[in-house]
Amino acid sequence: MRGDSVAIRGILFDKDGTLIDYWATWVPINRQAALYAAEGDADLARELLRLGGHDPDTDRVVPGSPLAAGGIDDIARAFASHPALRYSAELSRGIERVFCSGGAAHSALIAGALPVLEELKARGFRLGVATNDSAAGLQASLTPLGVLPLLDFTAGCDSGYGAKPGPGMVLAFCDAIGAQPSDVAVVGDAIHDLAMGRAAGAGLTVGVLSGTSAREDLADGADLILDSVRDLLARSEFAP
Repeated sequence: MRGDSVAIRGILFDKDGTLIDYWATWVPINRQAALYAAEGDADLARELLRLGGHDPDTDRVVPGSPLAAGGIDDIARAFASHPALRYSAELSRGIERVFCSGGAAHSALIAGALPVLEELKARGFRLGVATNDSAAGLQASLTPLGVLPLLDFTAGCDSGYGAKPGPGMVLAFCDAIGAQPSDVAVVGDAIHDLAMGRAAGAGLTVGVLSGTSAREDLADGADLILDSVRDLLARSEFAP
């Protein structure tokens, strides 16, 4: 494992499915976004959900799909692949508004995530969050949960560093904390997160099974796979 020979100084977390409970938070928001894009047509909204990777009958979300791991624009373009819709910047902006208001209303942390972040901070790690949600969406969903004061860095897909799976957000985190990529662990529930870490040369990529991905979805990109962020504290890589 690459992480065995490096001293991790910083940890960059994905947001949804990693710190935020994806199922409690995003299932209702996905439905609201699809209904917005469908202008209230419930049948069309169900078709849009499927195009985004969300089964409206089971609420299963396809790993790596736009609604699991994509940015706002990816979701808008997925919805607009339906012949009844046309892609526009306003469609993207409207979906972002739904996400921001929904994040503020529905966001819930993975059970035990806040104490984990607090303990990692106490151990001296520098912490950040990088998401394919917008920066405004990040703020809306994390502000009510007491997470932001623990973070040294936050970035959304529109923060100027590019989106996942590109390396930009990892490199910006490294700049912000004065570290090399090899000093940093990237933790996420999607292959996009792990690919971002690998592209940046992160010292350790950690997959978690608390989001939309199964172990086999993450195996090729992860140095380490855990059930959730709750398991980080017992790992030697994150010891005091």
